[in-house]
Amino acid sequence: MVPTFGGTTNQAIIDINVDLLGKLLGVHESRLSNNKYLAGNNCSLADRHHIPHTHYLMKTPYAELIQSPPHVNAWWEDISSRPASKKIRANLTLGEPKK
Repeated sequence: MVPTFGGTTNQAIIDINVDLLGKLLGVHESRLSNNKYLAGNNCSLADRHHIPHTHYLMKTPYAELIQSPPHVNAWWEDISSRPASKKIRANLTLGEPKK
């Protein structure tokens, strides 16, 4: 994201945060192995809160963090395909021309 605004990427910071995110997604994977959504079997604000951040993450070389864990990937495919999610994501255009 920093290069979008003319800055330089600090790979050390990215590496630290990729490791931390991987650990968090491990917790999500465990949770989602028993529930369809993060807070149970109904989609809630806990899931919707992740939409913008995950949307942008999926546009990076680190998308495999979401795609690799099977339950996390299934969860993302589910919540990102909902009509409300599509509407939100259509307006997330950081550094991109609006469609």
